[in-house]
Amino acid sequence: MNVEQADPHDLAVLRAAFSVDDDGGRSALGWEAVRAFEAEHRVVLPEPYRTFVAEITDGSYSGPPDYGLVGLAELPDDWGDGRPERDMSRPFPLTSPWLWEEDDEEPSEESGRTKDGVFDHGSIVLGTDGCGMYWHLVVTGPHRGHVWLITGEGATPFGAAFGFTTAEPGFVGWVSHWAAGKPWSDAA
Repeated sequence: MNVEQADPHDLAVLRAAFSVDDDGGRSALGWEAVRAFEAEHRVVLPEPYRTFVAEITDGSYSGPPDYGLVGLAELPDDWGDGRPERDMSRPFPLTSPWLWEEDDEEPSEESGRTKDGVFDHGSIVLGTDGCGMYWHLVVTGPHRGHVWLITGEGATPFGAAFGFTTAEPGFVGWVSHWAAGKPWSDAA
Protein backbone atom coordinates (compact mmCIF):
# COMPACT_ATOMS: atom_id res chain seq x y z
CA MET A 1 0.00 0.00 0.00
CA ASN A 2 1.69 3.17 -1.22
CA VAL A 3 0.15 6.27 0.37
CA GLU A 4 2.66 8.71 -1.15
CA GLN A 5 2.16 8.09 -4.89
CA ALA A 6 -0.92 7.04 -6.79
CA ASP A 7 -0.46 3.74 -8.59
CA PRO A 8 -2.01 3.80 -12.10
CA HIS A 9 -3.47 0.31 -11.50
CA ASP A 10 -5.15 1.49 -8.28
CA LEU A 11 -6.61 4.51 -10.07
CA ALA A 12 -7.95 2.24 -12.83
CA VAL A 13 -9.63 0.06 -10.18
CA LEU A 14 -11.24 3.15 -8.63
CA ARG A 15 -12.39 4.51 -12.00
CA ALA A 16 -13.97 1.15 -12.84
CA ALA A 17 -15.67 0.85 -9.44
CA PHE A 18 -17.26 4.28 -9.75
CA SER A 19 -18.21 4.07 -13.42
CA VAL A 20 -21.86 3.63 -12.32
CA ASP A 21 -21.77 7.29 -11.38
CA ASP A 22 -20.14 8.11 -14.70
CA ASP A 23 -20.32 11.87 -14.58
CA GLY A 24 -17.11 12.31 -16.53
CA GLY A 25 -15.28 13.53 -13.46
CA ARG A 26 -17.51 16.61 -13.08
CA SER A 27 -17.91 15.96 -9.36
CA ALA A 28 -14.15 15.67 -8.85
CA LEU A 29 -12.78 18.57 -6.81
CA GLY A 30 -9.72 19.33 -8.90
CA TRP A 31 -6.21 19.77 -7.54
CA GLU A 32 -6.61 23.38 -6.42
CA ALA A 33 -9.53 22.50 -4.12
CA VAL A 34 -7.74 19.43 -2.75
CA ARG A 35 -4.63 21.48 -1.92
CA ALA A 36 -6.80 24.18 -0.29
CA PHE A 37 -8.51 21.53 1.89
CA GLU A 38 -5.12 20.10 2.87
CA ALA A 39 -3.75 23.53 3.77
CA GLU A 40 -6.84 24.42 5.82
CA HIS A 41 -6.66 21.16 7.79
CA ARG A 42 -2.84 20.88 7.90
CA VAL A 43 -2.76 17.39 6.33
CA VAL A 44 -1.74 15.73 3.07
CA LEU A 45 -4.32 13.19 2.01
CA PRO A 46 -2.99 9.68 1.41
CA GLU A 47 -2.87 8.32 -2.12
CA PRO A 48 -4.76 7.06 -4.01
CA TYR A 49 -7.66 8.78 -2.21
CA ARG A 50 -6.03 12.17 -2.87
CA THR A 51 -6.04 11.64 -6.65
CA PHE A 52 -9.47 10.01 -6.44
CA VAL A 53 -11.17 13.14 -5.05
CA ALA A 54 -9.12 15.45 -7.28
CA GLU A 55 -9.72 13.61 -10.57
CA ILE A 56 -12.43 10.92 -10.30
CA THR A 57 -15.25 11.93 -7.92
CA ASP A 58 -15.89 13.67 -4.62
CA GLY A 59 -18.52 11.34 -3.23
CA SER A 60 -20.98 8.85 -4.63
CA TYR A 61 -24.57 7.94 -3.82
CA SER A 62 -23.99 4.34 -4.87
CA GLY A 63 -21.44 3.62 -2.16
CA PRO A 64 -19.45 2.33 -0.51
CA PRO A 65 -20.61 2.34 2.26
CA ASP A 66 -24.34 1.59 2.35
CA TYR A 67 -25.42 5.25 2.45
CA GLY A 68 -22.85 6.41 -0.08
CA LEU A 69 -19.39 7.92 -0.05
CA VAL A 70 -19.56 11.45 1.37
CA GLY A 71 -17.59 14.30 -0.13
CA LEU A 72 -14.19 15.23 1.26
CA ALA A 73 -15.38 18.17 3.36
CA GLU A 74 -18.65 16.55 4.43
CA LEU A 75 -19.95 14.36 7.24
CA PRO A 76 -22.77 11.80 7.01
CA ASP A 77 -26.27 13.10 7.75
CA ASP A 78 -26.44 11.00 10.93
CA TRP A 79 -23.15 12.32 12.38
CA GLY A 80 -25.02 14.41 14.94
CA ASP A 81 -24.73 17.87 16.41
CA GLY A 82 -22.83 18.87 19.53
CA ARG A 83 -19.86 16.63 18.79
CA PRO A 84 -16.30 17.79 19.50
CA GLU A 85 -14.54 19.67 16.73
CA ARG A 86 -12.68 17.31 14.40
CA ASP A 87 -8.91 17.83 14.11
CA MET A 88 -7.47 15.91 11.18
CA SER A 89 -3.94 17.13 11.89
CA ARG A 90 -3.79 15.32 15.24
CA PRO A 91 -2.57 11.75 14.77
CA PHE A 92 -5.15 9.00 14.66
CA PRO A 93 -4.58 7.31 18.04
CA LEU A 94 -4.92 3.62 17.18
CA THR A 95 -2.90 0.93 15.40
CA SER A 96 -4.90 -2.09 16.55
CA PRO A 97 -8.58 -2.80 17.19
CA TRP A 98 -10.11 -1.29 20.31
CA LEU A 99 -13.46 -2.52 21.60
CA TRP A 100 -14.01 -0.04 24.41
CA GLU A 101 -17.12 -1.86 25.58
CA GLU A 102 -14.86 -4.79 26.52
CA ASP A 103 -11.84 -2.79 27.75
CA ASP A 104 -11.11 -2.28 31.44
CA GLU A 105 -8.35 0.26 30.71
CA GLU A 106 -9.36 3.86 31.34
CA PRO A 107 -9.14 6.08 28.25
CA SER A 108 -6.64 8.93 28.59
CA GLU A 109 -6.44 12.29 26.88
CA GLU A 110 -2.63 12.19 27.06
CA SER A 111 -2.45 9.09 24.84
CA GLY A 112 -5.26 10.36 22.61
CA ARG A 113 -6.91 7.02 23.25
CA THR A 114 -10.37 8.33 23.94
CA LYS A 115 -13.56 7.68 22.04
CA ASP A 116 -13.64 11.31 20.92
CA GLY A 117 -10.02 11.03 19.77
CA VAL A 118 -10.79 7.92 17.73
CA PHE A 119 -13.85 9.51 16.11
CA ASP A 120 -12.38 12.98 15.60
CA HIS A 121 -8.57 12.94 15.26
CA GLY A 122 -6.46 12.11 12.24
CA SER A 123 -9.12 10.88 9.84
CA ILE A 124 -11.72 11.88 7.31
CA VAL A 125 -15.13 10.25 7.40
CA LEU A 126 -15.85 8.28 4.23
CA GLY A 127 -19.48 7.52 5.08
CA THR A 128 -21.86 5.47 7.17
CA ASP A 129 -23.59 2.11 7.09
CA GLY A 130 -26.21 3.59 9.44
CA CYS A 131 -26.78 2.86 13.13
CA GLY A 132 -23.64 4.77 14.14
CA MET A 133 -21.25 2.72 11.99
CA TYR A 134 -18.77 5.09 10.31
CA TRP A 135 -15.97 4.35 7.87
CA HIS A 136 -12.89 6.54 8.30
CA LEU A 137 -9.74 6.98 6.21
CA VAL A 138 -6.76 7.73 8.43
CA VAL A 139 -4.82 10.80 7.20
CA THR A 140 -2.26 11.26 10.01
CA GLY A 141 -0.42 8.92 12.34
CA PRO A 142 1.06 5.43 11.95
CA HIS A 143 -2.05 4.03 10.25
CA ARG A 144 -2.15 6.72 7.56
CA GLY A 145 -3.92 5.34 4.48
CA HIS A 146 -5.83 2.63 6.34
CA VAL A 147 -9.63 2.46 6.51
CA TRP A 148 -11.27 1.90 9.91
CA LEU A 149 -14.82 1.04 10.95
CA ILE A 150 -15.66 3.09 14.04
CA THR A 151 -18.89 2.39 15.91
CA GLY A 152 -20.40 3.05 19.31
CA GLU A 153 -18.80 -0.18 20.54
CA GLY A 154 -15.26 0.18 19.19
CA ALA A 155 -12.90 0.66 16.28
CA THR A 156 -11.46 -1.93 13.87
CA PRO A 157 -9.05 -1.54 10.94
CA PHE A 158 -10.25 -2.91 7.61
CA GLY A 159 -8.22 -5.56 5.80
CA ALA A 160 -7.06 -9.16 5.91
CA ALA A 161 -3.92 -8.23 7.84
CA PHE A 162 -6.17 -7.24 10.75
CA GLY A 163 -8.50 -10.23 10.54
CA PHE A 164 -11.45 -8.04 9.57
CA THR A 165 -12.00 -9.39 6.03
CA THR A 166 -10.17 -11.23 3.28
CA ALA A 167 -9.61 -7.93 1.45
CA GLU A 168 -6.49 -5.85 1.04
CA PRO A 169 -6.16 -2.90 3.44
CA GLY A 170 -6.44 0.74 2.41
CA PHE A 171 -8.86 2.73 0.31
CA VAL A 172 -8.47 0.65 -2.88
CA GLY A 173 -8.89 -2.61 -0.96
CA TRP A 174 -11.99 -1.24 0.73
CA VAL A 175 -13.53 -0.03 -2.56
CA SER A 176 -12.58 -3.25 -4.39
CA HIS A 177 -14.21 -5.34 -1.68
CA TRP A 178 -17.43 -3.35 -2.00
CA ALA A 179 -17.34 -3.40 -5.83
CA ALA A 180 -17.02 -7.20 -5.74
CA GLY A 181 -20.27 -7.33 -3.75
CA LYS A 182 -18.68 -8.98 -0.74
CA PRO A 183 -20.12 -8.46 2.74
CA TRP A 184 -18.01 -6.37 5.12
CA SER A 185 -17.86 -9.21 7.59
CA ASP A 186 -16.31 -11.93 5.41
CA ALA A 187 -13.79 -12.68 8.14
CA ALA A 188 -10.86 -14.79 7.08
